[in-house]
Amino acid sequence: MAEEVILLDFWSSPFGMRVRIALAEKGVEYEEREENLNNKSPLLLKMNPVHKQIPVLIHNGRPVCESMIIVQYIDDVWNDRAPLLPSDPYQRADARFWADYVDKKIYNIGKLVWISEGAVQKAAKRELLGCFKLLEKELGDKCFFGGDRLNIVDVALVPFYSWFYALEACGNFSIVAECPHLVAWAKRCMERPSVSKSLPDQYKVYTHLLELRREHVARLGAQLQAQQAQ
Repeated sequence: MAEEVILLDFWSSPFGMRVRIALAEKGVEYEEREENLNNKSPLLLKMNPVHKQIPVLIHNGRPVCESMIIVQYIDDVWNDRAPLLPSDPYQRADARFWADYVDKKIYNIGKLVWISEGAVQKAAKRELLGCFKLLEKELGDKCFFGGDRLNIVDVALVPFYSWFYALEACGNFSIVAECPHLVAWAKRCMERPSVSKSLPDQYKVYTHLLELRREHVARLGAQLQAQQAQ
């Protein structure tokens, strides 16, 4: 019986992009279902009742949640091709460490750069560049974090390349000027069809993030008016 693989996703989610890249690297055929995050489907709520978030991979009816857990699951299940984790135990632990670092740092700090302003944005921009420079140092002179092939750290980080234009435009700084080797790495990743077909256009992402920023500002304004009216 053929395997059933379904991905519950949203086009601009860097977390969903990770799963798309991993599936593409493995050559796994799947059905992608776009979620409306303002009106989540009954299937999403059923398959991820704890966090109610995308992405969710449904493999033969069973859900796997959280992007990096999904990526490692994909690597374990389809382990006969394109390994995303090294075979050496120490190297595996090291790769997991850096993937976890990306997971804990880049999204939250990056979001502050494009959604805030003033001192908060300035501090976030400084911290984000510090993270990028640390990752650039870890990359060194390797083609990818996995050496000559993509590994789990590349998969964790490269989706945020789709944010670079928005970060630069909103934060008024240049990532390529600050971290040229990291940008060169991202462009090498984009030469791979698994990556280029999984990441949306940076300008489309920028427009989407601006809309989210406007909604955020409007909510803050409404909350302030409500407090003043009390």
